[in-house]
Amino acid sequence: MGRKKIQITRIMDERNRQVTFTKRKFGLMKKAYELSVLCDCEIALIIFNRSNKLFQYASTDMDKVLLKYTEYNEPHESRTNSDIVEVSGYTLQFGHCDFKKIKN
Repeated sequence: MGRKKIQITRIMDERNRQVTFTKRKFGLMKKAYELSVLCDCEIALIIFNRSNKLFQYASTDMDKVLLKYTEYNEPHESRTNSDIVEVSGYTLQFGHCDFKKIKN
C-alpha cells in the first residue's frame, strides 16, 4: 500500500511547517546529489527559508556553477511555481510535457 497523498498547500502549524521544511530540504539535496552522480551533471541548489537563512548544495564549486549560469545567454529550461499545474491526481503538466505517475 502506498503513502497517503497530501494536498500541496501552505502548512498552517509553524512547528509542522519547520519539520516538513527540514525533511524535504534534505530529500531535495539528496535528489540533487543523485542526479549529479547518475547523469554526470553540475547542480547548484539554493534555498532561503522564511527567516532568510541560506542553505545550498553544489555538485562542484558553487561559485564556478553560478559563474557559468551568469555567463549563459538563455536558459534551456526555466520553471516557476506558476508553470506547474495539477491536471489530475496522477498527472502534472510542465509546460508542454506531461509526466504521469504509473499505477501498480
